[in-house]
Amino acid sequence: MDLLILIIIFTAVGGVLSVMAAAIFLLLPDHRRNAVLPHGISFAIGALLAVAFWGLIPEAFSEIKPEQFQSLSGTILAGVLGFFVLEKLLIWRHCHSGDCEAHGDEEEHDHDHGHSHSHSSAKSAGALIILGDSIHNFVDGVLIAAAFLTDVQLGIVTSLAVAAHEIPQEVGDFAILLHSGYSKSKALFYNMFASLTTVLGGVLAYFGLEDLHDSLPYFLALAASSFIYIAVADLIPSLHK
Repeated sequence: MDLLILIIIFTAVGGVLSVMAAAIFLLLPDHRRNAVLPHGISFAIGALLAVAFWGLIPEAFSEIKPEQFQSLSGTILAGVLGFFVLEKLLIWRHCHSGDCEAHGDEEEHDHDHGHSHSHSSAKSAGALIILGDSIHNFVDGVLIAAAFLTDVQLGIVTSLAVAAHEIPQEVGDFAILLHSGYSKSKALFYNMFASLTTVLGGVLAYFGLEDLHDSLPYFLALAASSFIYIAVADLIPSLHK
């Protein structure tokens, strides 16, 4: 099958399935949802770290010469630090429950500044979540395409790992949008729209990276650093809570 078609299928299916799974998850009773969520987060952590350390990083190093090892290691470290900065600048949050910092901030605004101000603030928070999610999904699409351009099997496991961590993230996004005053249908529509930027990122990366074979190991390194950062900085702290 044509590589571009594979990239489109796996970026689209992964994004849409994660949104639908999150929407179904939110329909569960609270006690059932709270019981299941830690297991989903645990699975996502394992999937991300396994793909990063057993798939992406070894494949990236196998594609370069020994004298490039140091620069590739530096790319992984720079990627982790870069994703930290992006999260702070873009409010790129992976909130996995209704009780998170974003919600706490909104509740404080409710108390201190009145209902109209808090409603506006909540809407702004929802818009930022949609923007941040769209950027995040676009980057995921680029990383999935880079993995497919290196090896089809690596592309498949990378896209599955992305889908695994997207489900708990989408649950958090739904919770924030609903808390911000969006209806369930609008929250579903905006999350679905944001998930389709994964396809856009994958298609653009296919045409942009196809002739840049020497750069692919560094994109794999960035994919690994993204997975490591999400698992260690976002998911593991959520699991502790």
